[in-house]
Amino acid sequence: MNDTKTDSSALTVGWIGTGRMGAAMAARLARAGVDLTAWNRTRAKAEPLAELGCAIADSIADLRDRDVVFTMVSTPADLEQVLNGDGGLLADPERVPAAVVDCSTVSTESSGAMREACRQRGVAFLAAPVSGNGKVVAAGGLTLVVSGPLETYERVAPLLRHIGKSVTYVGDGDTARLVKICHNLLLGVVTQSLAEITVLAEKGGVPRAAFLDFINNSVMGSVFTRYKTPALVNLDYTPTFTPILLRKDFDLGLAAARQLDVPMPVAAITAQLVQASVSSGRVNEDFAILLDLQAASSGLELKPENVEVDDGLGGGDAS
Repeated sequence: MNDTKTDSSALTVGWIGTGRMGAAMAARLARAGVDLTAWNRTRAKAEPLAELGCAIADSIADLRDRDVVFTMVSTPADLEQVLNGDGGLLADPERVPAAVVDCSTVSTESSGAMREACRQRGVAFLAAPVSGNGKVVAAGGLTLVVSGPLETYERVAPLLRHIGKSVTYVGDGDTARLVKICHNLLLGVVTQSLAEITVLAEKGGVPRAAFLDFINNSVMGSVFTRYKTPALVNLDYTPTFTPILLRKDFDLGLAAARQLDVPMPVAAITAQLVQASVSSGRVNEDFAILLDLQAASSGLELKPENVEVDDGLGGGDAS
C-alpha cells in the first residue's frame, strides 16, 4: 500500500457485499467521511448508501483502483467468485487494489486459498471476521478480530475502528478465522443453555421476563443475554442470524476440533440441537427458535409475554 496513505481519510475504499451486515458496516465508513465506493450483486441493496455520499459501482471492476477493498459475503463460494471469478476483483493482473480486507465468516482453508490468490497478484490480504449484527453495528458495538500482515493491519486499523468499537489483531495468516469460529460455537452453546434454563424456570412458574431480568443483572448476565432477551420474552424471531448459518459455523468448528484433536462434547451435542432447528423447517427465523424447540420437548407451550424489554442497544433485538 502506498506509504503516503497511512491516514484512513486519505485511503480510497471499495466495498463488496451490502447485505444486512455489509450495508451497516459500509454506512459507518461513509458517515466517517471515507472515500467509499460500494458494489452488490443486487444493486438496489447498495443504493441506500448513496444518501450517505457513497458511490455505487456498476461492476466489481470499478473497485480495482481502490487502495483497500472490503468484502462481506455469505459463503466461501461467494468470496471466491467476487475475488477470483470471472469479472472478479483480481481478474485483471494489471489493475488491483493494494489490500483486501475480508469480513466474512469462512473456513481457514477458504481464507487461505483467497490469501494465496491475492499474494500471487501482489495484494495484501487481511482476514477480519466480526461479532455482531446490523443493529450492533449501528449502535457502535461491533467487534472485529484480524489476522494477516502486521504492516497492512496497522495501515487499515483506523478504518476498522470506524466500523467497530474493538479491533483485536491476533497474528499473521488466518488465525482470525479460528477465533471467529470459536466465538460462534460459544454463541450456539450459550443460546442453547439459556433456552434450557429459561424453560426450566418458566415451567416452574417464573415469567421469562422476570427470570431473564434477574440473570441479566447477576454476575451471569452479559451483553449477549441482555440483547437477546426481547426475542426470548416476546418470541420475536425476526432473523438476525439463522439456524442454517449457525449450523455452518458448527460444521466449521467441529471440523477444526477434529483436525486439532480437541474433544468438544458440549459443542457436539449443541450441533445436533442446531440441526433439529434446521430440520424443523424454520430456517428463515432467528436461531433463538432454540427456545421454542426446548419448550416443545419439555411439554411447555410458550406465548409472547408482550413486555417491553431493554436490549441494552437502545431497543429491539440483536444477535
